Amino acid sequence: MKLRPLLLAAALATVPAVAYPPAAAAEPPIYTGRFSSTALQGHDPVAYFTDGAPLKGSDAFTTEYKGATFRFASAANRDAFIADPEMYAPQYGGYCAWAMADGKYAKGDARYWKIVDGKLYLNYNRSIQDKWNADIPGFVARADAAWSALAE
Repeated sequence: MKLRPLLLAAALATVPAVAYPPAAAAEPPIYTGRFSSTALQGHDPVAYFTDGAPLKGSDAFTTEYKGATFRFASAANRDAFIADPEMYAPQYGGYCAWAMADGKYAKGDARYWKIVDGKLYLNYNRSIQDKWNADIPGFVARADAAWSALAE
C-alpha cells in the first residue's frame, strides 16, 4: 500500500526535468572526464605557456571557469589564468582538436598538446596528434567552425 504513494512521488519528481529541459548552453562544456569536474586532467594550463610542458596542478591553487575546476602549480599561475582565462584555457573546451574538426567530441589528453598562434590545443593520443600535425591550419579552421556551430 505504501509503494503507490512512493511511486507517485517519484514520478512527479521527474516531471520538472522532463517538462522543462535545460536551455541550450551558450557554448559547449569544458571536458572534465566522466567522474570529475577537473579540467586538463589536473594539469596547469598556464604551465604549457610558461614552462613549455604539462605540469600537474595542486589542490591548493584552483579556480572555477565555465563549470570546470582548473588546478595550478602556483598562485602566480592561478592569478595569471584568472586575469585572462581565454588566453590559457584549451581550445574547444579541452576536447580533441582533430576530432572537433569533424564536429565530434573526443577527450583531449593533457599529454598530447601544442600551442599554435598563442592557443593551446589538445589531442586524443599520439597517433591522432600525428594526423593533426599533418595539417594544423586546416584542422583548426574546420574545428573552429564546428565549435562555433555547437555553441548555437
